[in-house]
This record gives sequence, structure tokens and C-alpha cells, in this order.
Amino acid sequence: MREQAELGLLVSPFTNNEAETRKTKTTNMDPTETKHGQFSWNELLTTDPTAATKFYTQLFGWTTQEWPMPDFTYTVVRLAGADMGQGGIMPIPPHAQGMPPAWFSYVTVDNVDATAKQAEKLGGKIMVEPRDIPEVGRFAVLQDPQGAAIAVITYEKKK
Repeated sequence: MREQAELGLLVSPFTNNEAETRKTKTTNMDPTETKHGQFSWNELLTTDPTAATKFYTQLFGWTTQEWPMPDFTYTVVRLAGADMGQGGIMPIPPHAQGMPPAWFSYVTVDNVDATAKQAEKLGGKIMVEPRDIPEVGRFAVLQDPQGAAIAVITYEKKK
């Protein structure tokens, strides 16, 4: 249990069926402690993760840690000297080929299902229906009326 309390989680909403998840040690910012409307994770989907990693580490001084996944390597990015990741870099998944490389943000919300319904009422669309991520919480991917996508997530409360 203690180990779980010290772990954060990164999540990719761009998988076909289940959200890919990987745990990372946290000491600086715990995404489960974020408040409604607060950004809690950022993720780059790109055609060349190696080149992107080199660019951003040189540009911002980030450090990285690679996490092997079943079909690719996920690169967690951190502020220099930080123990906790603040985002990740991954290849564009096969089912999303053709999309341009882009950063993707996660915003913490109190209730993913209610937020998704509200987005629809406001003229947005649900791109990925709300779904659970075991031991993490619940997320959805929404699109605003202008076409920009964003993920919303409700993290499980620490026990």
C-alpha cells in the first residue's frame, strides 16, 4: 500500500482498447492532489520520439526515463533534479497515423462522466468515452467545438 501511495501514473488515451499505464515515482507533484480544472499531465505524440526527446532535453534541460511498453517505449520527462515525471513522449499509435505530432494535456476534473456530458451540451464531442483505468481513476478525451482535443481525468483518491 505504501508503494502505491508514493506512485503517480501516466496514461495515454490514444490506445485502441485499454489505456496504457505505467507507474512512476513521485516526490514533487502528485497528480492525484490536483484540483478540478488544473492541468495534471502532458504528453507528446510524435512521428520521431528519439528526435523529439533530444530536442526537448536540450531545449529545457529535462531529464528522461524510458518505460518499455508492449509495442513502443514511453519516455517520461522530468524537470532536472525532479523525481516525478511531468509528462511523456511516445510514438503516434498505428490507429492514429496521419495525425500531426502534437502535445496533449490532461485536466483533472471532479467527475469525468459529468464533465463529458457538459462538454456535449456546450457543443463539444466525446472522442474517447469515459473509462476506468485500474488503480488510477477515470478519464475521457473530449473535443471542443473548434476541434481541439483535451483529456479529462478523475484520479482515485489515495487511501
